[in-house]
Amino acid sequence: MLKRAGLGLLVGALLIAPSVASAGPALVFEPINGTVFYSEDPDVQWFPASLTKLMTAYVTFQALKAGEIKPDTKITCSQKATAQAPSKLWLPVGGQITVDTGLRVLIVQSANDVAVMLAEAVAGNTDAFVGRMNEAAARLGMTRTHYENVNGLPQEGQVTTARDLAKLTRAIIVEFPEYADIFALSSIQVGKKLIRTHNRLLISFQGADGMKTGFICDSGFNIVASATRDGRRLVAVVLGEPSLATRTDRAANLLENGFKRYFWKSVFGTTIDGLAMQASLSDGPTHLRDAVCGPGRAKSTRKRTAIRLRAKPKSNSTAAN
Repeated sequence: MLKRAGLGLLVGALLIAPSVASAGPALVFEPINGTVFYSEDPDVQWFPASLTKLMTAYVTFQALKAGEIKPDTKITCSQKATAQAPSKLWLPVGGQITVDTGLRVLIVQSANDVAVMLAEAVAGNTDAFVGRMNEAAARLGMTRTHYENVNGLPQEGQVTTARDLAKLTRAIIVEFPEYADIFALSSIQVGKKLIRTHNRLLISFQGADGMKTGFICDSGFNIVASATRDGRRLVAVVLGEPSLATRTDRAANLLENGFKRYFWKSVFGTTIDGLAMQASLSDGPTHLRDAVCGPGRAKSTRKRTAIRLRAKPKSNSTAAN
């Protein structure tokens, strides 16, 4: 009887376990109460790439709430903004858009120049804005996160974890539900430009409703993905995937499995804060440049990205998608 019961538990575990294996950190959670549905290396430090822009948006939301800026406030493209690597909106120096448009471009296009424009409008300069980002991270309990810039372009010392990204995402969802539509946009029209999202789940996954993607060679392909079905919402954090396709597939797999076992995990699961901290953690993230963008890999990765997005990354240093 005991053997039969043990076999049943093993089979059950296999049925509810995600089927996609990956070396990168991952975490699936319910954003309102913080219940964790799945975790893998949640406290291993990683380069956030353009997932940085979730914090850029969060600090901007705080400024809007405090009345420091308004949705129709004009933000101006500075020399520093134009100097950022792609992905970009490519405004000329002196070009302007509103804060509302800037936030939408920030999330949909992952525009590095617009991140600088928002930062300068909110805090006067990017250094002061980065200070606000780190203050917000500390307040949210993101203990293994540190920001050096506002957009996620490659810079040593710019690190985060899957758990910390879950805390940030939860704060955005709980504190600023009025901006949910920004993260759910599949495209945005800016002048004559039609800009499409890098988040393929918004097109292919049932119930997908946000949030943000990120890529640099050293981080691999990252995503924070949200989906809602039958009034139940889950968020998946996936870091370090080798391609855009595997990033999409793994996030979809984790969310699908989460919805299948929603009731069981919602009753018996632990929370983001209650999840035990991993032991023997090293300081600093893994560098994936050789594996993701090295010889024999960069060409195929760029080809897949070009096919899916109809736009080839302009350099290996971009934080474009």
